Amino acid sequence: MTLSRPGARSRRYPPAPTEVREFHSGLPGYAPTPLTELPALAAELGIGRLFVKDESSRLGLPAFKALGASWAVHRVLQQRTGPVTLTTATDGNHGRAVARMARLHGRCAHVFVPNTVPEHAIEAIRAENAQVTVVDGTYDDAVAEAANADGVLVQDMGWPGYEEVPAWIVEGYSTLCHEIDEQLDEEPDLVVVPVGVGSFAQAVITHYRSRESRTRLLSVEPESAACVLASLEAGELTTVPTGDTIMAGLNCGTPSATSWPFLLHGLDAAVAISDDECTNAMNDLHALNVHSGPCGAAPLAGVRALRGDLGDIGTAVLISTEGRP
Repeated sequence: MTLSRPGARSRRYPPAPTEVREFHSGLPGYAPTPLTELPALAAELGIGRLFVKDESSRLGLPAFKALGASWAVHRVLQQRTGPVTLTTATDGNHGRAVARMARLHGRCAHVFVPNTVPEHAIEAIRAENAQVTVVDGTYDDAVAEAANADGVLVQDMGWPGYEEVPAWIVEGYSTLCHEIDEQLDEEPDLVVVPVGVGSFAQAVITHYRSRESRTRLLSVEPESAACVLASLEAGELTTVPTGDTIMAGLNCGTPSATSWPFLLHGLDAAVAISDDECTNAMNDLHALNVHSGPCGAAPLAGVRALRGDLGDIGTAVLISTEGRP
């Protein structure tokens, strides 16, 4: 399933605050993640130059989520003093990042996960001294329980009345995009982003649509949880049933309401991929010494699915959002 959307590059949005990058640069252990060029894949796909932004190690965690969680927790704790429990729902990496930031700030964390989350991901969250509740249901069900729990919700999904914290998380992701600007000697023709509820895609859209840019933006989802693609096809926010997928972090049935306007107007194209396509992409990246997890490998699978429809691409960036488990 694919969808092409002309006119997306005409939108303009205010950029993220400059203090976000300054905040991350001051954190212990901060360093830009690698932007790795892969000529063999570029040749296969007929692309001039192809790069992978490798988020397999970010602030001591195996995914980009630490960027959004660190900035959002920082902003939350600027407003609240004393004991507080940070709550969230997750398919894995976001919850672990919130739990890590809570621990570093001497606060408690309570993380809700759907029953499809692998045990190794649950144990990684518990290792951050967080309480974990396994919800008998989907990611959306876990979000609902986290929102009703005692504590301060730090969720990367927004809805009417819950908008401030998701906006901080989106701002936190902007650091990754600024790093790409600094690491490339030219603006990319294409940036490919894996999508769950769409908060990270919102950050990428905001970055490239804050200026005159030729960069096209492609979102990639699992076929079993293609809520953004379904919403784009319908022209309105749409919930889809979700099934099992190896792309656990993308197994979301409803886009974030706060991200939806950005997705609707800012994405050039969207594609859904199978688990088999994702597995092949993950194995091929691993063979090239890029140790992406399933969500991180999804962009390569998405570009392969659209290779005949992308036109002339001088430079492409695939954002590999997580390392291999």
